[in-house]
Amino acid sequence: MNNQIPFAFDIPSVSELTADIKSLIETRFRDILVEGELSNVKESRNGHIYFTIKDDSAQLPCVIWRSTAARLDSPISDGQQVVLGGDLQVYPPHGKYQMIVTLVQQAGLGRLQQKFEMLKLKLEKEGMFQQEHKKPLPPFPLKVGVITSSTGAAFHDIRATFEKRWPIATLLLHHASVQGENAAGEISEAIRYFNSQESPVDLIIAGRGGGSLEDLWPFNEEIVARAIFNSKIPVVSAVGHEVDFSISDFVADERAATPTQSVIISTPDINEVRYLVDDLTTSLENTLQQKIQFFKDYVNRLAHSHALLAVSDKLLFFKNRTESKTEQLQSRFSRRLYEKESAVKQAHSELEARNPAAILSRKKENVASLYDKLQSRFERKLHLKNALLNSKISRLKERNPKAPLERGFTRVLQDGVWIRSKKGYQNEKSISIEWQDGTVERR
Repeated sequence: MNNQIPFAFDIPSVSELTADIKSLIETRFRDILVEGELSNVKESRNGHIYFTIKDDSAQLPCVIWRSTAARLDSPISDGQQVVLGGDLQVYPPHGKYQMIVTLVQQAGLGRLQQKFEMLKLKLEKEGMFQQEHKKPLPPFPLKVGVITSSTGAAFHDIRATFEKRWPIATLLLHHASVQGENAAGEISEAIRYFNSQESPVDLIIAGRGGGSLEDLWPFNEEIVARAIFNSKIPVVSAVGHEVDFSISDFVADERAATPTQSVIISTPDINEVRYLVDDLTTSLENTLQQKIQFFKDYVNRLAHSHALLAVSDKLLFFKNRTESKTEQLQSRFSRRLYEKESAVKQAHSELEARNPAAILSRKKENVASLYDKLQSRFERKLHLKNALLNSKISRLKERNPKAPLERGFTRVLQDGVWIRSKKGYQNEKSISIEWQDGTVERR
């Protein structure tokens, strides 16, 4: 033993190896189903149920926590053949794994279960469950369409979770029956409705609370599955409790175990966003302050460098020289410009005194004034005539016998005579009912 050479690489401890196994198993085996026979069923003092599920070749330790056991439809006992649903969990202190059971059903596929498996196999072969077809959920949905019963608890849970977690989103509820023979059609129609809007929602949540296989069956219908698959808007399926799976769960872009969880997986926590914004703001401010201080120091060093001072002196010399030359040039230019402007003004005055265009200009101004007066009188006269014409048109419209019909009223006639009161109406005669767009004869 003393001659052994130590390993040249890191060796994990038992805890580290067990932690890796725990992570691998608990990540891979979530929401699983297993069938077998119950054995050694025992209930602890605190209400938890411990037992083993086995077949001819293997056995698996299981536990049902008290909260789940309280929801079981019937007690379990040794020898029962059941289907269990839940997650695998590793307990490091004992180095053992067990199944945390959240669903217990009697084994044996019924008619609906067989139909479920057949449709699942069909759609799976078509590739409708493949990850490549899944659309990513928007990181910050501001407009969310919810498809569920308006009277059920699911929408209440969704709305309450939104108000707490992401209150800036707007929820649009489209009522649909979530069980019964009409439910599948209403759910698929609601999905198509949200996709057809000019201003579409960012996300669709479709679901309901838990229930029996029969209750959840609308979400196992092919018409619903294809509506979800064809949706251009990401769809989150929120059907049932915990391990209840439906066809819509497989087709949807994301599956939530409960309506409440659908909000959690599809929205950020506004408090976390606020913290992140605060952190980023602080980080940005610190970075900017550091950059500003760095360049301040850099500029200060440059400003006091010998080379920059020498260049500054030269620039000042040439600046003063340039300003002096500029002033001389401006003075000469202004003087010459003044002389030329004076000569032009004098020549213009002489030309203006001899130009007949001035007389013509005055005549034009007189003509323009007369034209404006004529135009004003014409417009005033035209306004009076239009007012008179509109008055006569209004009076004609008031006396128009068809006016009541244009406002939606009808007129009853017998033998072409307008029946204005009940006294004038005769039962034995046929009547004509006249609307704006036509007449109907009644015997």
